[in-house]
Amino acid sequence: MSKEKVVLAYSGGLDTSVILTWLKESYNCDVIAACINVGQEEDFDSVEKKAYETGAVKAYIVDVTNELVTDYIWPTLKAGAVYENDYLLGTSFARPLIAKELVKIAKAEGASAIAHGCTGKGNDQVRFESSIHALAPEIKIIAPWRIWDLKSREDCIAYAESHNIPISQTLKKIYSRDQNIWHISHEGGNLEDPWNEHMDDIHVMSSTPEQAPDKPTYVEITFDKGCPVALDGKDTDPVTLLTELNRIGGENGVGTIDIVENRLVGMKSRGVYETPGGTILFAAHRALEKLILDRDTMNFKNQVALKYAQLVYDGLWFTPLKDALDAFVDSTQENVTGKVKMKLYKGSAVPVATKSKYSLFNENFATFGEDDVYNQGDAEGFINLFSLPMKIRAINCKENGIPSKYTLD
Repeated sequence: MSKEKVVLAYSGGLDTSVILTWLKESYNCDVIAACINVGQEEDFDSVEKKAYETGAVKAYIVDVTNELVTDYIWPTLKAGAVYENDYLLGTSFARPLIAKELVKIAKAEGASAIAHGCTGKGNDQVRFESSIHALAPEIKIIAPWRIWDLKSREDCIAYAESHNIPISQTLKKIYSRDQNIWHISHEGGNLEDPWNEHMDDIHVMSSTPEQAPDKPTYVEITFDKGCPVALDGKDTDPVTLLTELNRIGGENGVGTIDIVENRLVGMKSRGVYETPGGTILFAAHRALEKLILDRDTMNFKNQVALKYAQLVYDGLWFTPLKDALDAFVDSTQENVTGKVKMKLYKGSAVPVATKSKYSLFNENFATFGEDDVYNQGDAEGFINLFSLPMKIRAINCKENGIPSKYTLD
C-alpha cells in the first residue's frame, strides 16, 4: 500500500527542516514540501534541493507574488487597515494565500493532511488553519509544535544537529523571521525582553535613519481607484512598483517599527517590522483620500478599517464579513484617483502635495483672500442652529437654578 501523503508548508529554515524529518519518523508518510514564494529573498533552487536532501518525495516552488500584491496587499491598502495603529499586516495577509496554495497542492497530490511549522503560541497557526478549514474542511492538519517533545528553537537546533540536517541558525543568531514582498518581521532572541533596544544589525530591507542620506528624496505616486499604478509618472506593474518603493524607502530609513502587540491567542509579543514601501503607500493613500472623500465617508471608513484590520490579523480572510467590507471599501475608492508627492527623509515619509480631478478642495471657497462665492455672514445662522442644544441647556439651568459646570456667572 502507498504511504499517506502530507503536504508541508516548507521554507527550508530551521523549523520546517526539522519538521520534514520528524513527520517521516513519526507518521511513516511521504512528505511533499511546498515552498510558496510571496516575494521573500530566497535561493529557491537551494530550498528545493534541500527539501529533497532532507527526504521530501516531491517539492513545489510556487510563485504567487503578483497575486499577493494585487489580491491581498492592495485591498488591505485601500481599506486603510492597520492593526493597533502600527502594524501593516505583512505576515497576516500572506497566510491565507499560502494556505490556499497548500490546499491546491494537497488536492492535486491526493494528500490527506497539511502540516505547518507554526508554534502553539502564535497567530499564524490560527491564520493557516482557519483558511484551510474554509477552503477544504476534509483535510487534516498536523501542527508539530503542539504535539512533539521539542520545546524551543534551541531544541530544534540540537535535533537538526543530531539528524545531520544543515541549518544556518545558531544559538547566538536565533531571530525568527518572516519575509515577503511587503515586509520582514523579526521576533525572538534579545527582542523577548522589551527593555532591550533592538540592535541596528537586525535590519534587512532598510537602513537606520542615522545611516540614511542627509538630503530628502521625493517620489510621486499615482493611484487609480485606490491602487498604486505609477511612480514618478511612469506606469509600473504592481510587483515592480512595490519593489522599487521598498528600495527607495529602505535607503531613507523609512518604515521600521518596534512594537509590542496583542496576539490573537491572548499574549503580548514584541517584534520589529520593516515595511519601507508599504509605509510610503499607506501615507500617500491616506493623503489622497483626505483630498477626495467627504467627511462622513472618511469617518465611517476609519471605523471599517479597524474591523478590517482585526479580521485580517485574526486569519478571517475567507469570510462573508470580509467580502462585505471589501464591497464597501471598493465603493469608497471609485474616485480615489490622483497623484501624491512624498518626501522621504531619515525615517519619515510625509505627503507634501496632492492632486486629483476628483478633489473636493476648492480654492474659491477655502481661500483666506477675497472671494465672491462664499458669504461669510451665512455662518451666523449655521452656528446658531449648530449650538442650539448647548444654548437651551444653559438657559434651562439658569432659569431653574440648576448648577452647571459650563455656565459662568
